[in-house]
Amino acid sequence: MMLLLQVAADTTAKLIDTAQQASQQLAKIPEEELRFGDLLIKGGWVMVPIGILAVLGLVIFFERFFTIRKASRNESHLMSQVRSSIHSGDLQSAIAICRNSNTPLGRMLQKGLLRIGRPIKDIEGAIENVGKLEVSKLEKNIGIIGIVAGIAPMFGFLGTIAGVIKIFYDISKTDNISMGVISGGLYVKMVTSAAGLFVGIIAYVCYHILNMMVDKVILKLETDAIEFIDLLEEPSK
Repeated sequence: MMLLLQVAADTTAKLIDTAQQASQQLAKIPEEELRFGDLLIKGGWVMVPIGILAVLGLVIFFERFFTIRKASRNESHLMSQVRSSIHSGDLQSAIAICRNSNTPLGRMLQKGLLRIGRPIKDIEGAIENVGKLEVSKLEKNIGIIGIVAGIAPMFGFLGTIAGVIKIFYDISKTDNISMGVISGGLYVKMVTSAAGLFVGIIAYVCYHILNMMVDKVILKLETDAIEFIDLLEEPSK
């Protein structure tokens, strides 16, 4: 009985020593750092179109942002100058002021001033047509950002699906179904989905920011156009 206890004690001591040695060896293994740049590279060829879409969306956003912001600046001084010229009967001066302003509102008012003498409906129609052209200029290329918001996540999912297909193809060839092989390849391929979703979300936000800015400009142009028509009708009251 004593002999069995002694053997059991020796075996337990050896197991404890083995476990301690294994833990020490594991502690000496350096942990691999998960770097963002390495992940992007490991994402594969799908990261290239996603990157192109990201750059395209940002370039268009900033170009449109500054263009629309310039068009949305306060033009109250322009309206006051035009009103003063009309009240004094100096129509040519009012036209020159609108031409020199080089703004959407200035071009709309210039078209209306050139139609003075015709029925009010004709003047309103001319201003409205110019307004539509100016709005279409402001909305130029904004739709491309909407397309980026839609297809960037799709490219990301495409990269992930392609990666998963390759993982299972490799497993079928090597018969290695270990979790390490599956997860090691899968987490890398999920990077494309994350990148596509990130670009899509940013593009979606940028798209709606620009649309809200354009809507604000449209409202301002419509308000100023109504004020201009009222100004033309004042003498006939």
